[in-house]
Amino acid sequence: MSTLRFYALKESLKRKPLTINEDHRRSEIFGSNVFNETAMRQYLSKHALNGILQAVEKGTKIDRVTAEHISTGMKEWAIAKGATHYTHWFQPLTGATAEKHDAFFETIEGGLAIERFDGSQLVQQEPDASSFPHGGIRNTFEARGYTAWDPTSPAFIYGTTLCIPTVFVAYTGEALDYKTPLLRALQSVDSAATAVCKYFDKNVRKVSASLGWEQEYFLIDNALAASRPDIVLTGRTLLGHSPAKGQQLDDHYFGTIPARAMAFMRDLEHECMLLGIPAKTRHNEVAPNQFELAPIYEEANLAVDHNSLLMDIMQKVAKRHNFLVLMHEKPFAGVNGSGKHNNWSLSTDTGVNLLSPGKTPMSNLQFLTFFINTIKAVLTYEELLRAAIASASNDHRLGANEAPPAIISVFIGEQLTNVLQELESVTKGKLSPKEKTDLKLNVVGKIPEILLDNTDRNRTSPFAFTGNKFEFRAVGSSANCANPMIVLNSIVAKQLIDFKIEVDDLIDKKSMKKDDAIFNVLREYIKDSKTILFEGNGYSDAWEKEAKKRGLSNNKTTPEALKIKIAKSAIDLFENIGVMNKIESEARYEIEIEEYILRIQIESRVLGDIARNHVVPTAVRYQNILIENVTGLKNIYGDKFKSLAQEQLTLIEEISGHIEAINSLVTDMIEARKLYNKQTDVNKKAKGYCEKVKPFFEKIRYHSDKLELMIDDELWPLTKYRELLFTN
Repeated sequence: MSTLRFYALKESLKRKPLTINEDHRRSEIFGSNVFNETAMRQYLSKHALNGILQAVEKGTKIDRVTAEHISTGMKEWAIAKGATHYTHWFQPLTGATAEKHDAFFETIEGGLAIERFDGSQLVQQEPDASSFPHGGIRNTFEARGYTAWDPTSPAFIYGTTLCIPTVFVAYTGEALDYKTPLLRALQSVDSAATAVCKYFDKNVRKVSASLGWEQEYFLIDNALAASRPDIVLTGRTLLGHSPAKGQQLDDHYFGTIPARAMAFMRDLEHECMLLGIPAKTRHNEVAPNQFELAPIYEEANLAVDHNSLLMDIMQKVAKRHNFLVLMHEKPFAGVNGSGKHNNWSLSTDTGVNLLSPGKTPMSNLQFLTFFINTIKAVLTYEELLRAAIASASNDHRLGANEAPPAIISVFIGEQLTNVLQELESVTKGKLSPKEKTDLKLNVVGKIPEILLDNTDRNRTSPFAFTGNKFEFRAVGSSANCANPMIVLNSIVAKQLIDFKIEVDDLIDKKSMKKDDAIFNVLREYIKDSKTILFEGNGYSDAWEKEAKKRGLSNNKTTPEALKIKIAKSAIDLFENIGVMNKIESEARYEIEIEEYILRIQIESRVLGDIARNHVVPTAVRYQNILIENVTGLKNIYGDKFKSLAQEQLTLIEEISGHIEAINSLVTDMIEARKLYNKQTDVNKKAKGYCEKVKPFFEKIRYHSDKLELMIDDELWPLTKYRELLFTN
């Protein structure tokens, strides 16, 4: 074992789990560092409290006078909690969170100082808009941008800083973040779903999208990870031979959580409780040193904020336990990668989950309406859903026999498939009394009983119905949940708008009764949606061929997948429902395709560096040891040395072959990179990096991993998989 690896491993073995003080029940500390309604009732006047509650519940604007009262109360609460600074906490298009801390401290006349935080500081600030990804919206000399308070996501304290969730927009008004279009999409689906709900319940005033994410991640010893340049710089291993034992025995999944990992989890969950993140579930995942955290479902905007906050907190807590958290979708070859399943549903302000059947035929017809419309939306915009989860890192995972394929399909189970088939057979036009009775008693009325047994799941399905929600399984572990949630809520909103137009048209022009009109429209949707429904093995070659026949897309790489974002259909969708204008849509495409290029470029540079500065010199050093050994044998045994040194001679020759191959491949990869770096067309550049640069990765890896098996373990410089995955 090399000296670097030895000391890294020695340091990791000295680690002892930190002890976490859990004197309080979780329910007692939950949200104690959040400026929630409980805190607001203590620190705000009745007028200020009503102002912020109205903004949250009805979307009304908060006037400046009310903002002054709120900021005063918020400041007093924060200072009482030990806060010294405040920040507008936002989510730029980097995929991470951003914050600039300002002290409450200000000086006044007479050399005195006070703590100040007024309404203007709460409501709006001006970060540099040109320093964040903007896709050409801003020039470098046009730096002004604005962060604006989002009162629907409560402020919180982390450390000694009051964090105020905000949107981030350019001076010209275009969104430069994830939150702004998400809020617009949620408003759009609220409006569209509420209008449809009134067919069934006139009392519905608001529909909210809920989200429950499941965060998968790897925990790696920090000292071991620091000895790997590829992990440090790219978040994944670009080289490394699979260990003799990986996940073959299925002994890690749901197994006993290692003590050190458990200490990290307890510490993390304590932080979650303080910040109001309702962490509920923890367990070992499939791969060694892979784990999962899942919360209770929340309103989608708050859930997205909480997941973004969690990913930041995880890294900070991990450092306290001498861990590094890897959220890359495929940090290790040969073992499962990590995803982030997004469980989505719609609920009314009357307490009804619209994707859960009820006790009456009418409530079940409502369920079928939203269920079928969601499927129809996925059918219409399946390429856009695929684009919402596209990234250089997720490309490694999709379709890798561990995650859903790149083909978007919907799984609903055999029982619900039978229900749709029966609905499809309904006569077109006005229903006969017998048909209505049969539908209500034999089909619609029995849906709750059917769903009791509809518990099986299809892990190969990207978009599956799981009882009372849809699970978007293809989202990557490092992704911001806002991206898929913007698309999903937008396409469902558009579909519900179209549905209501069609139903109202049948009622007004064909004089149909409401139920007849709804059944007629749903009947046609069911016929169309057969294309997207699939119950089988999504990994099979047969499905790939079948999907092609059905006309479904199979965009396996990010450059292929992202093109739909600038197609007229996508731009029109977002413009028509007020989520993004053309400039914003095109900017996001530019940002995401550029990020893809840069990530492949970075990985290529890191791989070339490791191959030539770590792997090849080590191989040469070991080869020289073998040559010295062979030379010594020749000096001792003369002509007989060949028979005695045959194994060494063969090894020397094989090592030479791998060294030559690595050097040649790295040179060719660099030349390909130089060629496409000159390309000014971003689409051609991305395609070149994808098809001409990236393929060298596996070829270089193959020869390096072969050398890893040949070279003396004491010499090999890179911490090996067996040490990374089985040290905890």
